[in-house]
Amino acid sequence: MSPPRMLRGLLSFSSMTMVSRVFGLIRDQVITTYFGASAATDAFWVAFRIPNFMRRLFAEGSFSTAFVPVFTEVKETRSHAELKALMANVSGTLGAILLVITALGLLFTPQLATLFSAGDGATGALKFGLTVDLLRLTFPFILFVSLTALAGGALNSFHRFGMPALTPVIFNLCMIAAALWLAPRLQTPILALGWAVLAAGVLQLLFQLPVLAKLDLLTLPRWGWSHPDVRKVVRLMVPTLFGSSVAQLNLLLDTLIAAHLVTGSQTWLSLADRFLELPLGVFGVALGTVILPSLARHHVSTDRASFSRTFDWGLRTTLLIAIPASLGLMLLSQALVATLFQYGEFTPSDTRMTAMSVFGLSFGLPAFALLKVVLPAFYARQDTRTPVRAGVASLVANMLFNFAILAVLYSLWATPDQQAHGFRATLASTPGYHLALGLASAVASYLNLALLWRWLKRDGVYQPQPGWGSFALRVGLACAAMAAVVGVGLYVLPAFTAASLQARVVNLLLLVGVGAAVYGGALVMFGFRPRDLREH
Repeated sequence: MSPPRMLRGLLSFSSMTMVSRVFGLIRDQVITTYFGASAATDAFWVAFRIPNFMRRLFAEGSFSTAFVPVFTEVKETRSHAELKALMANVSGTLGAILLVITALGLLFTPQLATLFSAGDGATGALKFGLTVDLLRLTFPFILFVSLTALAGGALNSFHRFGMPALTPVIFNLCMIAAALWLAPRLQTPILALGWAVLAAGVLQLLFQLPVLAKLDLLTLPRWGWSHPDVRKVVRLMVPTLFGSSVAQLNLLLDTLIAAHLVTGSQTWLSLADRFLELPLGVFGVALGTVILPSLARHHVSTDRASFSRTFDWGLRTTLLIAIPASLGLMLLSQALVATLFQYGEFTPSDTRMTAMSVFGLSFGLPAFALLKVVLPAFYARQDTRTPVRAGVASLVANMLFNFAILAVLYSLWATPDQQAHGFRATLASTPGYHLALGLASAVASYLNLALLWRWLKRDGVYQPQPGWGSFALRVGLACAAMAAVVGVGLYVLPAFTAASLQARVVNLLLLVGVGAAVYGGALVMFGFRPRDLREH
């Protein structure tokens, strides 16, 4: 698929993903307005993060990156009957394995809750009990979302990007309906969100089936462990279970550490992740999804020049969006959180704490986004081992960075009285230390990217296209101009946490609009044209 066709695929996927992310934002607004940042919402975000981790791991990670190249190879070189048999065998095998995993998860729910629910006294007991109840509702989501990922991967291979990207809208609509309609009718309102996760998993899968039927790919699942193509998917998938999910594993480890921080930390971290999901989902994941089938096809046909052009196009398009998005999120972190979430039970203090998480994570946005494009360059060549090596290094580094940055913040922030009570007691009673978790994840992602880039150059499969120097200079100057204008605007305008709702909305739209216009105008002024992306 040529860059213009990939651009059309990207726009299709991105537009549907944008709709999904907007509804996700509305979902989080409803949750924070009605539940605030409390022990109950901390319990829900923990119970939600585990199946959400699996969603990203399968829908945006290991399964798709292992299944799509094999599916594309069969589609390009064999008959439709063999392709349909592959669908039947993969769906049956995957479904059976996930049924066992789901059963084990339900059986050991209390043990899972213990890992992620620290704390003493009544608050700790409440959080633990709610986490157990919510996990029992959310854990089966893993089965349904993984089968949905299978259907989505098949559709993507036929360049049907819009429908899989739109599917998460169902999830967000279920969550919104549960918070507004079901929660007031339950004795424990937060459980409504758990029921919504379960219902959404079933509905998302059903939503994909008619499109599969039109492509004549809807078939009864059957056990196919001995099928050679299933074995190939499994061989590719096992390493990628780790390699493509390092960022999500880091978030889970952050969740473990956040369980020992002040109440509200889980909510602040989860909401901050929402701000990264928009650029990552709309551009990072979208680009990775769109270029993976093309890279796989170029690899199968041994067209190394086209492989380089496709990969180069993905890198430039990612940087064109990710760098200004990172700067914008860092500068506007408090303005965004205050405007979107500071209502009802969500206080100005919650706004400031969430903004700290947004700031820390936004520093790593370019790395998070580039990983979505660099990893397919390995997976398209069915190299799933190299990303694991980088992932192991990044995971270990993230844990070390977590504790190192926590120690630095403790030495800078803790008063003598707090130091007298000790390190753990200070972390559990003083807000703000969750900033360390976002910063550590960002730094670890840059390390992961650097290692992958080094090994990609070693393999010699990518030849950079001309014009990188001028491209980097134009983007850098445009970002500097945007940051200067937004910074001046923030200095002149009143504080967002104290402003009225109308003032917050108007001022935020003004800053975002002016910042985007300055960035785009500066790019054009410095010589960038849209055709520059089409040419490479």
